Amino acid sequence: MGDPRGFIEVQKKTSGYRPVNERVDDYGEVEQTLNDEDRRLQASRCMDCGIPFCHWACPVGSKIPEWQDALYRKDYKLASEILHSTNSFPEFTGRVCPAPCEKSCVLAIHDEAVTIRENEASTVEKAFKLGLIQPRPPKKRTGKKVAVIGSGPSGLSVADQLNQRGHTVTVFEKDDAIGGLLRYGIPDFKLNKKVIDRRLRIFEAEGIEFRVNTCVGKDIRGADILNEYDAVVLAIGAMQPRDLPVEGRDLKGVYFAMDYLKQQNKVNRGETFSPDERIDARGKKVMVIGGGDTGSDCVGTANRQKASKVTQIEIMPKPPVSRTPDNPWPYWPNVMKVSTSHEEGCERMWSLSTRRFIGENGHLKAVEVVEVDWMQDNGRWVMQEKEDTLRTIEVDLVFLSMGFVHPIHKGLVEELELGLDNRGNVKINGAFATTKDCVFAAGDAANGASLVVTAISKGREAALHVHEYLSTK
Repeated sequence: MGDPRGFIEVQKKTSGYRPVNERVDDYGEVEQTLNDEDRRLQASRCMDCGIPFCHWACPVGSKIPEWQDALYRKDYKLASEILHSTNSFPEFTGRVCPAPCEKSCVLAIHDEAVTIRENEASTVEKAFKLGLIQPRPPKKRTGKKVAVIGSGPSGLSVADQLNQRGHTVTVFEKDDAIGGLLRYGIPDFKLNKKVIDRRLRIFEAEGIEFRVNTCVGKDIRGADILNEYDAVVLAIGAMQPRDLPVEGRDLKGVYFAMDYLKQQNKVNRGETFSPDERIDARGKKVMVIGGGDTGSDCVGTANRQKASKVTQIEIMPKPPVSRTPDNPWPYWPNVMKVSTSHEEGCERMWSLSTRRFIGENGHLKAVEVVEVDWMQDNGRWVMQEKEDTLRTIEVDLVFLSMGFVHPIHKGLVEELELGLDNRGNVKINGAFATTKDCVFAAGDAANGASLVVTAISKGREAALHVHEYLSTK
């Protein structure tokens, strides 16, 4: 513990965000930074609890008390090494993780949790600035070759761990740039893509090969990959979005959220789209259907495109402001969340079900919604429409952000005839092996859509089992 009285004498201080009227005019990261001394003091607030619930809640098992202590003592090298011992890229999680560790911090009992996520981001940035994070190519190669399909957080984590163990790793990405969800699913105002490129330069210097614009199962047959590599790891994510099959779904103006976010990120990279292809909210009334983080990202993007109005609706009831008795600490708090995007301008509505999309000459003009009640029936929550609550809301654009159901089956999954679980995910055993010999699966492809930090964790676990497999092959 850096300072035994730190949590008593030092007040919690967050870095805060850039002013709304400034940040909505660009796609720069919205979060600000504290100076080194303030950050040290925030690290001193860690109590080094006898039972570190923060460590228990973190999917990658970050050794939080240890690196907080190193940060307080200005031992940035040690702090960085401890962070990297459980996480291949803390600079990503330090920016986009919802920080389950903070929700389980003992100080969170009084809503004064240690600023763990901010401290993590600050620590790794300081380490980069001091030149402490350098390529570490393996000293010896095993002669075994591994193909990783997909370059999102799970795929990159798998690649990093297997490469460090001396295997020759090639990462295949269907898009034009490496990063998967990190590159095209998360807006630049939350994660500057230069942060990804910086890490990729290190991976390349360590010997990982990246192949972009290569869709395995389409551009290259899965069978050819199996013949060339000793092991194959599927890290293709759960990219099949949940659709809303109601009347008017095919109207122009109704899009999946990820198509919208991906296009804007491509525009930010310099790519251009024709007027017919471009999804632009400027001057339009926008509705986002779905209340999660992806929906919030659509809100922030629409605000930056200068939408005339942004509305977000959610079919579930409005969450409570604080924990309820059946949702105690240290579990994840199911409470009302207000993101930086919401603060920029958004009308939010709950307990609304979408009945149909209304159009004119093939273009969206309105959405018909109805209020719903949620009640329990034999232990299950069921939805019931409320009488006389049907109404229409004028909109020009709708973004469907209702989550993802499973990985895309068409292509590689079908070609390899991989077994699926009852949710449509790639079926794996305890060693992350699929029903096809020498093929493994990690992250959302096998576990369903989840957090970036969970994908990283599953990637690291999968890599350990793949290494064991290769060592006995």
